[in-house]
Amino acid sequence: MKLSKLFLYTCMSLGLTVGTSAQGQIIMRNAISVVENSHAGEAVVTLAREVEKRTNGRIVIKNFYSGSLGGEREVMESVQLGTQELAHNSTGPVPNFVPETAILDVPFLFRDKAHARAVLDGPIGQELLAKFEPKGFKALAWTENGVRHMTNNKRPVNSPNDLKGLKMRTMENPVHVAAYKGLGIVTTPMAFPEVFTALQTGTIDGQENPLSVIMAAKFDQVQKHVTLTGHVYSPSVFLMNKAVFDKLSKADQQIFLDAAKEGAKANRARVDKDDAMGVAELRKRGMTVVENVDKSKFISVMAPVFKEFEKKFGKENLDRIRNYK
Repeated sequence: MKLSKLFLYTCMSLGLTVGTSAQGQIIMRNAISVVENSHAGEAVVTLAREVEKRTNGRIVIKNFYSGSLGGEREVMESVQLGTQELAHNSTGPVPNFVPETAILDVPFLFRDKAHARAVLDGPIGQELLAKFEPKGFKALAWTENGVRHMTNNKRPVNSPNDLKGLKMRTMENPVHVAAYKGLGIVTTPMAFPEVFTALQTGTIDGQENPLSVIMAAKFDQVQKHVTLTGHVYSPSVFLMNKAVFDKLSKADQQIFLDAAKEGAKANRARVDKDDAMGVAELRKRGMTVVENVDKSKFISVMAPVFKEFEKKFGKENLDRIRNYK
C-alpha cells in the first residue's frame, strides 16, 4: 500500500496523469455512477467513440461504470487532483467544488427540459462552465440527468403532506438538502453507490431521481411507489482535469469539446426515450405511479425556502434563468 501511494504521488509530482500504451496510444479514464446501459452510459460511450475516431485511435478513453472508481464526490476529487482524467457527474457534489452552479438545483426553476437545455446551452450555461476552471477542471459540456421524481416504500405521495417524516436519500448537494427539509422530509445525503442497499435494508424510506436513473438502477426492486413530482431539473456535466486538457494541442482540445457535444446529444436523446416509456415500464415492473401532481401545492409549502434561495443566489439571477427564452 505504501509503495502504491509513493508511486501515485511521484506520478502526480511529475505530471504523469495520462497513461500510454505500448502502441503509443494515450489512455484516459472516465467514470459514471450508474450502469453502462443508461443515459449517462450513452454520454460517456459516445464521447469515447468520437474522441477515438477523430484522433484515429491516438487517444483512447476507458469507461468505468456503476461507481467502480468511487462515488461522484470521490471521482470529482480524483479529476481535480489529476489522478483521473475525466468524469461525467450529476450536479450532486458539484456545488461543493463550484458553488456558483448550485443555482441550477433550485426546485421548480425551469419550465421544462427544453427550457433547461436552452439555458445550459446559452450564455448562462457557458458562464457557469467557465467557473470550473479556477477549481482545476475543464468543463467540456452540460449534459443532463433528467427531471427528478420521488420514490418511497411507505405510501403513495399525492401532496406535500405525504412527504412529512419520510427518510429520503438526497444527493450530497446543499440546495437539495435545504429544499427537501422545507417539505418535511428527513434528509439523508448519501453517495449514489450506497443507495440501493440502503433502500433494500430499510435504512432509508425513499429517494428521488429521474426516471432514467430509477430504471437503470433497478430501484423498482426495492421501492413500491413513484410520484412524478418533477421537482428539480437535474443537469450533469463532462469534466476533465484542466492540466490534462491544457497539455493537449489546440486541435485535440477542440476534438474533446466537439465529442462532448455529441455525447450530450446522445445523452439527452436517451433521457427523452426513458421519459417517454418510463411510467409504463415502472408499472410493468410492479410500482404504483402517481402521475398527476398539483405542483403549486409543493411550491406553496416551499415558499420560505425560496425566500432563502433568493437571498443566497439573488432574485435577479433566479429570474434571469426563469425568464430565459
